[in-house]
This record gives sequence, structure tokens and C-alpha cells, in this order.
Amino acid sequence: MSAASDRPLVPEWLAMPDDAGALVEAVWPPSARRDEHGELAIGRVPVSELRERFGTPLYVLDEDAVRARAREVRAAFTAATARHGVLARVYYAGKAFLSTEVVRWVTEEGLAVDVATGGELAVALAGGAEPARIGVHGNNKSTRELERAVEVGVGSIVIDSAIELERLAAIVERTPRADGAPQSVLVRVNSGVHAETHDFLATAHEDQKFGFALEDAPAVVARIRELPGLSFTGLHCHIGSQIFGVRGFEESAARVVELHAELLAGGDIPVLNLGGGFGIAYTAADTPTPIAELADGIVDAVARECEVRGIPLPNLAFEPGRAIVGRAGVTLYEVGTVKPVRVSEDVTRTYVSVDGGMSDNARPALYGAPYSARIASRTSDAEPALARVVGRHCEAGDIVVDAEYLPADITPGDLLAVPATGAYCFSLASNYNYVPRPPVVAVSDGRARVIVRGESVDDLLARDAGIPTADRSEEDDS
Repeated sequence: MSAASDRPLVPEWLAMPDDAGALVEAVWPPSARRDEHGELAIGRVPVSELRERFGTPLYVLDEDAVRARAREVRAAFTAATARHGVLARVYYAGKAFLSTEVVRWVTEEGLAVDVATGGELAVALAGGAEPARIGVHGNNKSTRELERAVEVGVGSIVIDSAIELERLAAIVERTPRADGAPQSVLVRVNSGVHAETHDFLATAHEDQKFGFALEDAPAVVARIRELPGLSFTGLHCHIGSQIFGVRGFEESAARVVELHAELLAGGDIPVLNLGGGFGIAYTAADTPTPIAELADGIVDAVARECEVRGIPLPNLAFEPGRAIVGRAGVTLYEVGTVKPVRVSEDVTRTYVSVDGGMSDNARPALYGAPYSARIASRTSDAEPALARVVGRHCEAGDIVVDAEYLPADITPGDLLAVPATGAYCFSLASNYNYVPRPPVVAVSDGRARVIVRGESVDDLLARDAGIPTADRSEEDDS
């Protein structure tokens, strides 16, 4: 099939590559390299070794890349705020990818940790995060989750509804914090700025589940200030995810600082948390804004808004997750079948089926997220052919990479690598079709180790209460 004939199937952003095996630098971990035989290595560990030791599908996470990016992001926001004489706290947004090992990496690099559920809080604590450097999110925190957060002494809880506020107030009244201090809380607000992203990723417009409208926030803050067990620390706003540029952040900052200024009449407000959502490159067409440029642009915008209103610039907090861990991850698959599918009389698309799919990466099915792919086990001189990489699940929408140029000689047994899978792939993984979730392996300096064990079918069956076991039979007989 000629390049001209396949154009009806090709998204505008996808260009025909000169080399269908070339690695686009911005998409892959910095350590990703091909050896003299064309085999891909990540963290100096060849993919053939990874397959032999751990099997496929396999999540591979470059530890050095995560650590370096955590340092880079922290340094960027620290420098940007220091120019204005205030402090920055950078939280790692654990929902992107959370394990005890990753918690250790990011906290050792100076980041705090943001969690959204009791389970995430448990992982953060097990990974050694200091409770005072943990922030707790979530739109429906249970009584038990709030009790646990107060019990361990988390640094802050983000209030998302009036019901939750009263629930937390009752908890701290009957069981004060062990240190005797009031519980620090922030109030999440919707700035009304709709980030230029998928609707499911945009979180600051009014018609969605998170936070309070700007006009409703003053009453909420007034109520917090009435409660002796709570301390109003500041506002929180998050405009969405996978955002490029600073324009949306600038507009949101103007609206939130206006509210911040109004609330100062009731007392000091030490912190303004502007969330995260900084985009990364998933394909060669993506050009994410450099983090130092983002940090300078956002902080300068907040400083300008404060100066216009004659108020002091508060300390600022940020919550990157994907921007820390996304590029560091690669998922390895083995090709099972290759099938040409005639789309029209003169157009054919090659379907490449792999041994994973939407159970290990739900993002394409959820909101059409684009990815790229490369044959990892070898290079090829074959002409690039338009391919769609699909999974093994019983769903037509089980697509891993919707459109990519791969060598025309791709064949069963080839290892296929999908980059930029460090964020929201492991986190969203499922057992659809009773497929076990893959392990997560960390690589660094030629060594690989499991940091999250994979599942087996026996693990899945062990949860099925309908399967008789010796222990259950004894219980039934008693």
C-alpha cells in the first residue's frame, strides 16, 4: 500500500517516518538506546532479558528518569517562587502511578505526596512518606478515610463538598489530632477555565464533580473559620490534565487570586495550590512546554495578579504526576498475530495484535489517548506500513496504538514497545477477560528488579468464593 493510498486512515499529526525504528527522543526515557544489533535497552537492560526474566506484557519503569525528573520539576518551581520571595511545595500526584518504591524515590528527591483514597494513603505511608508532607484529595472521602488521615496527622485535606466539611469537623471534634494542632484544610474551587483537553480530563469547568463554584467558596471558608478543630490554609484549583502552555493557568490564576484577595479579610491565607496537569509527549507531534518555562509563567502570572490587587503573594503548591513519571515508563508486548484488513477497495490497514491491551492501558479506550510504538527486539529495513496495534480483549475498542507506522515485516514473536506509559496505565489496569495484571519492573544501571509483582490466573481464582477449598469445606461443616 502506498503512502498516498493510506492517507484516509492517517491522523493529520502522524507523518511517514524515514526510519520506522527510530526513537523519538522526547517520547522515550532518556536511557532508551538501541545496541549494535538493533535491540532496545532501557536503563542499560536489553528488552530480550526483560522478556526472558519477567515475561510480557511488562511495565518497565526507568528509576533514574523518575528521580531526575522529580529533581528537575522541584528545582523549576523552587527557583520560580524564590524570585518572588516565597516558597514552593511540589507534591507528587500519586494517582499517576503509586507504589512504595516510587514513593521512596520521589520523597528522597524532595517531593511531598498527594493521595486521593485511603488505599493511596496506605501506600504512601508504607513507602515512608512523612504524614506532614501528604495531601489528601477526593470528592467522596469516607468517614474512615478521613479518620485515618487525621489519625496519622496528614499535612492537609482538600475539602470538596459541604457534607465532607461537616463530616471532617465531627471527626476532629471527637478525636483531635495527636499533636493537638487543628487539621489544615484547603478548599477546592472551580475557576471556570476549561483546559484545552478532553472533556474527561478538564476539571475546572462548573459542570463536573470536583470542588465549589467560586461564588460558593466564601461561605465554605467562613464555616471552616468557625470550627476550632480546622484551620483554613488556602484555596486549591486544578484545571485539567495533559495541558500544554501557560494560557489556561494564567486565566485560572486571575480568577482564583481574586477570590483569595476577598478571603484575606477574614485572616491570613498562607498557601495557594494550583494543582498540576502539565502535559508530556506521547507522539512525535507533541511539544510539551518545558517545565522551567511553565513554572516561570505560572508563578509570574500569580505574582502579577497579587500585585495588581495590592496583596502579598502566598506560598504556592503544585501537584505534577504524569509530568514526573509518564516519560519514564515503557510497556513491552509480544506480537501474536498480524492481519491485513481491507478498509476499502484500495486501502488496507495492518492490525498488529499483542498479548496485552485495554487491561494494562485503558486510556485509548477511555478517551482516545494517542500513543506510539516501535519494534524493540530488532531493527528492520522494510518499508514503513500503517498499522493499528490492538489488544487481546473481546472488545472492538481494545486499541493500544490507533495509528502508527511500523516496519512492513513485523511478525509474530517480535517485541513491541509502547513508550510514555508511566502514568495512568498501571493505575487504571484491570482484570478484564480475567487477564492478570502485569508486573512492574524498575531498571537502573543495567539492573532490573520487580517493584510490583504481577498476577497469575491462580491469584484471580483465589478471590472467587465459589471455588471449594479445604479450609472453606471445614468452615462450611462447622
